[in-house]
Amino acid sequence: MLIIGIAGTTLSAEERDWLQHPAVAGVILFKRNFASRGQVAELAAALREAAPRPQLLCVDQEGGRVQRFVEGFTRLPALAPFGTLYGRDPGAALRLAQEHAWLMASEIRAIGLDLSFAPVVDLGRGNLAIGDRAFHPDPQVVAAFTRAYVQGMHAAGMAATLKHFPGHGSVREDTHFDAAIDPRPLEVLEREDLVPFAAGIEAGAEAVMLAHVTYPAVAPEPAGYSPFWLKDVLRGRMGFRGVAFSDDIGMAAAESAGGVKARIDAHLDAGCDVVLVCAPALVPDSLRAMEGRGPGNMAALVGLMGRGALGWQGLLADARRPAIQQALSGPEFTA
Repeated sequence: MLIIGIAGTTLSAEERDWLQHPAVAGVILFKRNFASRGQVAELAAALREAAPRPQLLCVDQEGGRVQRFVEGFTRLPALAPFGTLYGRDPGAALRLAQEHAWLMASEIRAIGLDLSFAPVVDLGRGNLAIGDRAFHPDPQVVAAFTRAYVQGMHAAGMAATLKHFPGHGSVREDTHFDAAIDPRPLEVLEREDLVPFAAGIEAGAEAVMLAHVTYPAVAPEPAGYSPFWLKDVLRGRMGFRGVAFSDDIGMAAAESAGGVKARIDAHLDAGCDVVLVCAPALVPDSLRAMEGRGPGNMAALVGLMGRGALGWQGLLADARRPAIQQALSGPEFTA
């Protein structure tokens, strides 16, 4: 199955045709798709109306520098300040992280989207792509935040997606632009980067997003299309039974698999359930690549559909929202 990107703030005729393809399971939205809160809610409704089957509507609304919808939404802090606060007051830091998760997810659910791909549970160890998107460098601290964040998202009726498995934080390269190689052996990764993922799975996270990082001491392929990482480690050793997403196949580090069809085949054959095709220019080739593969198991995505949204007016009536906004506006989050 595919999650695809679209070009603008309304649906084109070609994009409506894409939604008819049986391999399309949903759409991911970006800043290019956002003009206002009302417009993006209308776009979400139009996407659902145009498709012949339920669609999983997604976004990356982490906070900090990765927040696609800003105007009309709470300006959410990045995750790193929670880690800093943890050093002074662990209980307050974990409580505020859970509230951040609830607020983020509640706003996204209130406009009719199902899923924000969160939380980032990579270790904060200097990766160029991750940076302040990570809570902390210590695996046990990140594990505690992961449990809190998953709980907050669930309280808002949103499934949680742990990313980027098995850990993107301990390499320097940004996989949007470069290949990334992590030389550490599996036993080190199990003691470090995998710890937050194990905590998130135990907390009930419904999805995992794979990293375009290669761990040559473990497997020859990048994790996203490695049968060992997906089947032996994630499904086998860690017991994960949810949905496995690829990261965007348009990223430079995904090109190691070959052309568009080769990338899609590699990820799906290795055990990914859903492939992200974020660039609209890659969608036609991606749809052709899916011919003959069958529509995939849409039932696997049912658990990721949003639950219990009250709409924006209902959210405005919830006293938790202004209280959390106030708590997240302190100097530790705005510096």
